[in-house]
Amino acid sequence: MSLKEQIKSDMKTAMKAGEKERLSVIRMLLAAIQSREIEERGELSDQDVLAVVEKLVKQRKDSARQFADAGRADREAAELSEAELLQGYLPAQLSAAEIAALVDEVVTATGASGMQDMGKVMGAIKAKAQGRADMGALSALVKARLSA
Repeated sequence: MSLKEQIKSDMKTAMKAGEKERLSVIRMLLAAIQSREIEERGELSDQDVLAVVEKLVKQRKDSARQFADAGRADREAAELSEAELLQGYLPAQLSAAEIAALVDEVVTATGASGMQDMGKVMGAIKAKAQGRADMGALSALVKARLSA
């Protein structure tokens, strides 16, 4: 079963169970996937669906941070709750040790020696860690490793 089919199945389950918040989040996710399919003019692969989910999780976390700065704890909690529901569709996150090992492995495999190789390293890492790690944190780690 593809990830998109799983999401549709979860929507039906949430509908039958009367889980309004979960249903709302899943509908928003399916709308984002459909929008991306219209842009791409075709069905999305599971990797593409993961990218959509990642983007939505990042948006929710950014919004939560902004609401926290504005003193809106109620909205912050709602955004974090949505992000948590969406993260259920992402694969298990890599640990800090696994991320460090992955960065070392890719830097060695690509023969990267400085900041000029950042794009090459990030391209290889993105393929291996898609949906399993925060790309912003990974980028900072790669930067630190290549500038040392």
